[in-house]
Order: sequence, then C-alpha cells, then structure tokens
Amino acid sequence: MRIALAVAAVLLAACGERELPVRGSEPVPALRTATVELRDVDLAITAEAAVEAVRQSTVSAQVAGRIVDIRFDVGDRVDKGAVIVRIDERAATQAVAATEAQVRAAEAALTQARADLERSRKLLGQKFISQAAYDRAETGFKAAEQQMKVTLAGAGQAATERSFATIVAPYSGVVAARHVELGEMATPGKPLMTGFDPASLRVVATVPSSEVAALRGARTRVEIPSAARWLDARGMTVLPAADPRTHSTQVRVELPGDVRGIYPGVFARVHFVVGRVPRLMVPPEAVVRRSELTAVYVIGGDGRPRLRQVRLGSTADEHGIEVLAGVRAGERVALEGAKAGMLAFRDADAADR
Repeated sequence: MRIALAVAAVLLAACGERELPVRGSEPVPALRTATVELRDVDLAITAEAAVEAVRQSTVSAQVAGRIVDIRFDVGDRVDKGAVIVRIDERAATQAVAATEAQVRAAEAALTQARADLERSRKLLGQKFISQAAYDRAETGFKAAEQQMKVTLAGAGQAATERSFATIVAPYSGVVAARHVELGEMATPGKPLMTGFDPASLRVVATVPSSEVAALRGARTRVEIPSAARWLDARGMTVLPAADPRTHSTQVRVELPGDVRGIYPGVFARVHFVVGRVPRLMVPPEAVVRRSELTAVYVIGGDGRPRLRQVRLGSTADEHGIEVLAGVRAGERVALEGAKAGMLAFRDADAADR
C-alpha cells in the first residue's frame, strides 16, 4: 500500500497537480543536469533506411572435395588474398601429375617428329625418298605439335582446378557468415563464406517521390540509433526510378570509410538537412520512458528532481531532442534518470510517512 501511494505521489507531481514536500534537513545528492535550450537546429526531411555493404559477396566452392581447413569464423577480419578455406586436393594433385607425364610424353613425340622431318628433308634433297614420304613426315610433325598444345592445355587446366581447392579472400573485409563445417563435403557452387568490406558501406532510404526535388543540394546526415551515432554522409545518389505502387524513390547515401561497429542490415535514419529552425531541445539522456509515459526529471528550486511528462517532437540530433510541451527554456533537467527517480521515490516515501 505504501509503495502504491508513493508511485501516485510521483505521478501527481509529474502532472503538476501538487509539489512533493521537502525535508529541508536532509541533503540532496548531486545530479548531473542540463538546461533546456531554445536554439537553432537542422530542419530535415527524415527517412528510415537500412545499412548495406557496397561490396558483399558469398565465396563458393569450384571443385568437389572434403573441407580440411577453415581458418576464419564470423566476425573475423580478413586481408585480401588470405586463405580462408582449403579443400582436400589429393585427387587434383594426382590429375596434375598425370598431365605432367602426358606433357613429357608429348615432348618426346614432338622431338622425334622434328628429327624425322629433318631427316626426311635431307633424304628428299638427295632423291632417296619420295615426296609422299616427306609429306607424311611433315604431317606427323604438325600432328605432334598440335598434340603438344592439347597436352599443355590439359596440364594447365589440371593445375587451375587444383588451385580451386585453396579459397582466398577476394578483398579485405569481415566474415559475415560461415556456411560450412570442417569435414563437410564441398561441391561446385556450394556457399562457403559470406563477407563484406566495412570500408564501403551505405544506407538505402525510401523517400516519397514528391520530396525528391527538395533533396538536391541538401546536407545529409545518418543516424544509427542502435549505436547512438550520427555520421556525415560522403555522398548521395538518387536512383532514377520510382515505385509506381508506393510513389517512392530509393536514395543511396554513402557512409564514411571504414566505420567501426556498423554492419549491413542495421536500422538507420537519414536526415536530409534543408534549413535551420528554432526548437526547444533537451539532451537525449534526460528523457525517461516508462511504458507509455515519456517524461523528464525537472530540478526544482530546492534542488530536488520532480518527474514531469513531456511531449516530444520529430526533430533530433546528437545533442538533443525537440520538446513540444512540458518544459520551458531555462529549466534544468536531470541527466541521470535512474538516480533522479530514486531520489523522487525517496521523497514520495517520506511524504507518505
């Protein structure tokens, strides 16, 4: 019962219906505070977006064989050219050895055909053989030459297929997914690993086609709510096509190079800044959300925090959130919601006693 009365007292204070009594003899612990400010902020067109990688690819097997080595896992950074997976290459090695033997046999046959042609040419000059015999020797030499080319091509193909057993990273990046386990059987086309280049990320936003004209020349900022970060975009590309069903257009926004802690698929908001307007702002850390209640702890003249419900606007940046109602410029708000709530609850409990 006492707890319920205390909570009711806090909510009444939030709505401004009555002030909590103050025990003047008890010191009030220090709280970090900030002042509610009326200042110029960016006027922006905001669109929801998702992060995607400009370079993202899935490396697949090109030969069949058992996977004998996996050198990286999800989240690992990989340098370009590093070996990421190895497939059993014994069968491919035997094929290479067989083609090398065929090459040596073809070389011997070509050497013999060349010697026969030279001998036939001398004998033809001395009228010891007929023209037909010489033509047969010349044809044999040309056939040996072509056989040599075929054999060399086969050897090159076998060597190339053996190289496919060692899979290397096509570019430097981060492993996003591993699709196989050690000892599994790889087949041509089977996905092995998926990776992306964190140095080339972008966000893709969907904007109403009616607002596309206003984006020309706008300064673009990207908000990553999950990381509490704001980034200045490197560039923006409006795709020259619109969805006829939703009448919207996709906009690609380039993020700064090699952004840490942000990955493809992360939710983002893109703010296309088109001007400046005055707004009443409070720091983001001052806002307290309890179920459907949005409030701040306002510091009274006695230095004690009191919960007050507020209505937030749509304007926000890394320094503050717009407040439409509930506070006035110049008031102080607590930046430590949990600590301020404990103090307010203590005061409510004291009032109940």
